[in-house]
Amino acid sequence: MQTGIPSLPQDRSTIPPQRENEEWREEDEVMPDIWPFPQEGEDPYSMEGIPENLNYELQMKDGIVHVYDNAEALKKQQPHSLPYPDLETFAIDLSHVLAMIADGPTKTYCHRRLNFLASKFYLHEMMNEMAELKELKCVPHRDFYNVRKTTYQEETDRVVEKDGQKITHKEVFNKLNMDPYDLTVDSLDVHAFNSKYNPVGASELREIYLKSDNHIKGEYFARIIKEVSRELEESKYQHAEPRLSIYGRSASEWEGLATWFIQHKLHSPNMRWMIQVPRIYDIFKSKKIVPNFAKMLENVFLPLFEATVNPQKHKEIHVFLQYVTGFDSVDDESKHSDHMFSYKSPKPEAWTTDDNPPYTYYLFYMYANIMVLNNLRKSKHLQFRPHCGEAGSITHLVSAFLTADNISHGLNLKKSPVLQYLYYLAQVPIAMSPLSNNSLFLEYSKNPLREFLQKGLCVSLSTDDPMQFHYTKEALMEEYAIAAQLWKLSTCDLCEIARNSVLQSGLSHQEKKHFIGSSYLEDGPAGNDIRRTNVAQIRMAYRYETLCNELSFLVDAVKTEVGNTIPE
Repeated sequence: MQTGIPSLPQDRSTIPPQRENEEWREEDEVMPDIWPFPQEGEDPYSMEGIPENLNYELQMKDGIVHVYDNAEALKKQQPHSLPYPDLETFAIDLSHVLAMIADGPTKTYCHRRLNFLASKFYLHEMMNEMAELKELKCVPHRDFYNVRKTTYQEETDRVVEKDGQKITHKEVFNKLNMDPYDLTVDSLDVHAFNSKYNPVGASELREIYLKSDNHIKGEYFARIIKEVSRELEESKYQHAEPRLSIYGRSASEWEGLATWFIQHKLHSPNMRWMIQVPRIYDIFKSKKIVPNFAKMLENVFLPLFEATVNPQKHKEIHVFLQYVTGFDSVDDESKHSDHMFSYKSPKPEAWTTDDNPPYTYYLFYMYANIMVLNNLRKSKHLQFRPHCGEAGSITHLVSAFLTADNISHGLNLKKSPVLQYLYYLAQVPIAMSPLSNNSLFLEYSKNPLREFLQKGLCVSLSTDDPMQFHYTKEALMEEYAIAAQLWKLSTCDLCEIARNSVLQSGLSHQEKKHFIGSSYLEDGPAGNDIRRTNVAQIRMAYRYETLCNELSFLVDAVKTEVGNTIPE
């Protein structure tokens, strides 16, 4: 599958050590970078120094925004030199991976290798646990609490329309027969996609407290966010990436969200922002809000392209995008789709039925537009980090493997040894939320996070819907504390998970150098600053050597097979 410029640092341990004469350069691995945050004393909302307009022409074609140098190029259909993903190529790659994960001998091989990795880690623990602990004890002024950790908080803001009626607070509570003192998270109707867990929610309260485009211009929502950011800044060592929703029902959503962000001054050094796009085309189509799926894609992505090529005309969006690190795709994965995705699937312009497109269809077109946008912007990359593998078909994880920078949840990987082994070899980051999963899909003791960690998958802990599933203000510490107690995780385990969370986050390159060490891009123990991460060098060396051995083992097998097939 053709890919864009990588937005996550590529770990060179995913490449077998055979390039002896090549010199490693940091800039080859990390650039382009997430937009650096303003320094102390700088105005984070400044509109000075915004680049001049490029005046390119834009057109949505087959669900993907195409960029043209001028009107003449548009007329001749000669797009700007950017990589435009091909649906047929993606569909072929998807079918190859699906065939691979269904192949019997391949499943047996991957199952055995994964068991070997788990057993090897068990042996490593028996031999080196005390040595790791001794190494950590020698690090001054550093323990688990004061290493950096990030979380991917979910703002479950899912109302699809509002009635437009002006009403006072008192009238709202009178209508609901409630007293403000009795206000709870459940009454906010914050988990709308699964009503089983919230049968008494009132969307009127959610409209007031958890929306940015209501009659009071999102004032209460902004106050809540400021309170959360203040607590994060006081904790010093925790960072969050909350989600804000863009639905695709209107092209003006981005302008409204950016204006709200700037007016309420919501920048925080401990927060980055993710944009979640709910998969609710079927609702918009049934209400005749959009004529086809292409219009929804256009409403989501075209304003971003316009702000990129003509930033002087869209200053608010340009400033807001400096603090946005990526996209998420959200909804209930267990929903079944009758349509089987293939390269013969209708183009977005032709998807005019009331049925919702399948998960893979959503992912491809989000990935395609993000890829073109990233190659156009170059100065700052937006990641694609969908909710994936929490429920539903295994094809969701295959689609994400081909398109995503990292994923959230990934529970269903335990059902497919081939796919799990691929995620290990590629070191695809996985942000897991056992407490959320415990309430919705999988009881805590059966969560595969500890198993994935032992085998060497790149896992981290994160909160998901903290308002719904957590009992304390320290939601992220709650996740770590429960995991540590239930699975008896060591300090080194916890700090390794925390280091992974920083690596896969939207923090800038400079911030990552500050938080986990200036050489964090290098492989193995050379890339670990134990004074900042509190991860033992013994553990880092074990992870690096094990992954290199697995990759070298596969390379040798391929070379042997190729050698045996060469005719004499």
